[in-house]
Amino acid sequence: MTARPLAITMGDPAGIGPEIVARAFRIAPQLTGGCFVVGDVACLRRASAWTADGAPPLPVAAIAAASEVADVPPACIPVLQVGEPGPLPPVGVVSAQGGRMAAEAVLWAARAALRGEVAGVVTAPLHKEALAAAGLPYPGHTELLQAEAAAHAGVPLAQMPVRMMLANDELRTVLVSIHVALRHAIDAVTRDNVLQTLRIADAALQATLGHRPRMAVAGLNPHAGEGGLFGREEIDAIVPAIEVARGEGCDVHGPFAPDTVFMRARRGEFEVVVAMYHDQGLIPVKYLGVEKGVNVTLGLPLVRTSPDHGTAFDIAGTGQADAGSLVEAVRAARRLLAY
Repeated sequence: MTARPLAITMGDPAGIGPEIVARAFRIAPQLTGGCFVVGDVACLRRASAWTADGAPPLPVAAIAAASEVADVPPACIPVLQVGEPGPLPPVGVVSAQGGRMAAEAVLWAARAALRGEVAGVVTAPLHKEALAAAGLPYPGHTELLQAEAAAHAGVPLAQMPVRMMLANDELRTVLVSIHVALRHAIDAVTRDNVLQTLRIADAALQATLGHRPRMAVAGLNPHAGEGGLFGREEIDAIVPAIEVARGEGCDVHGPFAPDTVFMRARRGEFEVVVAMYHDQGLIPVKYLGVEKGVNVTLGLPLVRTSPDHGTAFDIAGTGQADAGSLVEAVRAARRLLAY
């Protein structure tokens, strides 16, 4: 356990975020020791009751500062109230209130991490539509955290490049673009963007693996363009980026056909796949099981992990949500903090 506590944001109160957080404290007490929840006390008390599984609900202990976590008795969920307490939004419904509450928790946690008050941040799922309804100009966690980190450092957003990595025990994938329309994702496949992704992935994984990672690069087009027959992005953008990265010492190979490169990585030929856009990279990892996948933001001056699934409004409030991915996200944050 790190000396400073680890902050876990509750996610959208109308989704399964509070439930998987409460369940994680119940099923993994040793791992969640030294963690606290950033969000709403009443929301976590409700979630604790929903996830009691026939046992007494875990008590929720309201704290006023991260430094109070050490004083909370075992078998309790420490929660730091963010925002004014009040009626909660309806479960399973997208709302501006839910988006605002989720965003306030993330903003508090990010700023605390940047100030050094908490060791890192694990974020439960928020809903992008609710975030937009609340007036937040960010499509998701990654972009919000990037903006906060840039503001804290006093630099333009472009000088705080970040990338999303989704990982489980079998596969890692890092994305060139994240939450943009597919048409815009294709436009984002440029030499500079691919090269920046390779540099970020190489630096981040070198720090955790202890050596430069063996990286494979997925092509954008079928068969990685087939020598220009199915598109020129590989020739004009991806190959030039790979050549520069190799010149800098990166152990990078490709571009390879997107429909086979993930299988090769899963067999151990590569340690990470750099994918050109969101679904290309995330579908293979999620197909292997969302209960084990972890989202890690690379390039931030803080540790941030999250589950690899969304808010699941359809089962929110039923107590059915699986906390496995959140538990793995806490475990991953602990590992990253150990380096």
